[in-house]
Amino acid sequence: MDAEAKTLLRAEEFLDLADGAKFQELVAGEVIDLAPAGKESARITMRLGQRLAGFVEAHGLGEVLASQGGYLISRDPDTVRAPDVSFISNEALQREHDPQGFFPGAPDRAVEVVSPSDRMAYVEQKVREYLAAGCKLVWVVLPQTKTIHVHRTPKQIEVLSVGETLTGEPVIPSFSVPVEEIFA
Repeated sequence: MDAEAKTLLRAEEFLDLADGAKFQELVAGEVIDLAPAGKESARITMRLGQRLAGFVEAHGLGEVLASQGGYLISRDPDTVRAPDVSFISNEALQREHDPQGFFPGAPDRAVEVVSPSDRMAYVEQKVREYLAAGCKLVWVVLPQTKTIHVHRTPKQIEVLSVGETLTGEPVIPSFSVPVEEIFA
């Protein structure tokens, strides 16, 4: 047997061994440690998450989760991703799942807020994985440039900046927020 061979974890094993003191994801069966976000990225994440959660709750559309919510987006080898903010529609919530475990499949909408320690290639990989797993909308928020990249498909990307409006269409109908409010 190859001495370099790695033992790949399944999502269930990852859930049992996840270290609550660290932020981790499971990527192709391997545990990846992620650095905590900086203050600015955390503030923007909370601001966007609050607005989205308030809207979703007021309209009874589903659930909004923080980064502690993991999504099992692929099997064999398993990948569990945890977007900074995510939305699961009522329809998706009807799928059979263990409420104590990872949600099976991608969220309907994922948000990644890029922090100074993030590599863009890694963020782009996560976007591709979310979309391939069935996520309908991914927002990548870039605090340094005050822009938001809206991904509807791997090739359909809209870049929004201050003065424009971020919408949830078609995933979260009628949700909108001026981009400058996210970065204020």
